[in-house]
Amino acid sequence: MPTEPLRSLPSGRPADEVLAELGALRAADAPTRGGRTFAYVYDAGLEGLDELAAAAYTAFATVNGLDPTVFPSVARLENDVVGAVAALLGAPGAQGTFTSGGTESILLAVKTARDHARAERGITAPQLVLPSTAHAAFHKAAHYLGVETVVVPVDPGTFRADATAIAAAITDRTALVVASAPSYAHGVIDPVARIAAAAAARGVLCHVDACIGGWILPHLRRAGRKVEPFDLSVPGVTSLSVDLHKYGYADKGASVVLYRDAALRLHQYFAHAGWPGYPVVNPTVQGTKPGGLLAQAWAVLRHVGDDGYTALAGRVAEASDRLLAGLRALPGVRVLGDPAAGLVAFTVLGNAPGGANGGGAPSAGGDQGAGGGQTAGSDSDRGAGSDRGAEGGADLSLLLHLADEMRERGWYLQPQLSFDGLPPNLHLTLTPATVDQVEALLDDLAAALDSARALPPVSVDPGLADLAAQLDPATLGPDDIAGVLAFAGLDGDGGLPARTAPVLVLLDALPQPLKERLLAEFIGTIFRI
Repeated sequence: MPTEPLRSLPSGRPADEVLAELGALRAADAPTRGGRTFAYVYDAGLEGLDELAAAAYTAFATVNGLDPTVFPSVARLENDVVGAVAALLGAPGAQGTFTSGGTESILLAVKTARDHARAERGITAPQLVLPSTAHAAFHKAAHYLGVETVVVPVDPGTFRADATAIAAAITDRTALVVASAPSYAHGVIDPVARIAAAAAARGVLCHVDACIGGWILPHLRRAGRKVEPFDLSVPGVTSLSVDLHKYGYADKGASVVLYRDAALRLHQYFAHAGWPGYPVVNPTVQGTKPGGLLAQAWAVLRHVGDDGYTALAGRVAEASDRLLAGLRALPGVRVLGDPAAGLVAFTVLGNAPGGANGGGAPSAGGDQGAGGGQTAGSDSDRGAGSDRGAEGGADLSLLLHLADEMRERGWYLQPQLSFDGLPPNLHLTLTPATVDQVEALLDDLAAALDSARALPPVSVDPGLADLAAQLDPATLGPDDIAGVLAFAGLDGDGGLPARTAPVLVLLDALPQPLKERLLAEFIGTIFRI
């Protein structure tokens, strides 16, 4: 068993005891291999791949990627990795950078667009136009970099970005337009060609977030699946991000941001010679960075190879076919959109129009994008294909009970709450390791649905919801926050309750600013000494 948490360093201990304690701590985590954790984990299911990545990391663990003139191996490895990405996704002259993950790749793309707009177009108050389904990392980047977000609602039937509405949202201040291939929330591919064309017509850069799909989509195409163009071969696309720690199956900490040319990439760099130390040139947010992450990604790509990735993509597609057919056969289950790249989102419908908990309706405060940006679009954009229909709307209580029941059966499906008229759902990530798990998952899902339907609904008292809507998160003091966290069931010992349905139902009902404040405060209770 792990020892008590450290408050100061004890006397040194033997290496085997330290490693044993790490193993005990790790035992409490969700499994990352075996195909039962359907979020956060990308498992190729290939024997020996983990050992190869670990050995490659160890070989370069002490190499500092800060200065490739001292460690030239870093430049060779990065050029090989970026070259492989450019060959799969690029255009002649494309250049890129290896980063620590999709968030850093996106942050760098937004920084590049901001600085490009400033230098080339004289824009001093830049805007970022993005669909409401774009990853939260874009809002994080905008928050860090002082860029205003303009959020455009997506089609509520297909969950794809509305290219016409995005074109209408572009202004003379727009520095960057975003499309997803696919979006994380629903696994659907935005109309990249139309969005990129609209951006190009206004002289605006266009970034495609292919963090999830960038490596698997081309290999799905090679495996015989139809995949619409989304990469730098599409006119108007000027940058793209792809995570190699997703469907490239490298260990976490491996991504590439790719640009149409070197001149555009130069806006990403930071150089400083105005101090008495060594001249600093940082291509990424990081200065010092471990060579091990780059080396393990390089090793995994070379080991699996093009044919291997095509075969793995085919296995994901085959598992997806069986999963989607099984989900659609379950009474009351609705798959959202047209999943294209291993991600699947589904909701559970209520017995009456509107759903037992009104899950198809927007959350309070849901009309504004994260980070306080504008919302573009009209009510007419949101009407067709709505989840509210004759079958009844999404039943939030039942859905969250289902997530809890599945977790008790050893499966992790990721709950996603309602937003801006889009229904709450459960999110699954398929990998080759899930191929042999699909039938077991579906069997347990059917049983869990029966169990969830037998449970009493969880709901939020309307009076309490109204009271919460009146709270100003900016003025809440520590005692206020502690009280709200306790009411929400988030005042435990650094973790969620065993059953999360009551907590998530409450969060779904809260206005966005209050929800964000509580989530930040809750994480603060986990990371504390």
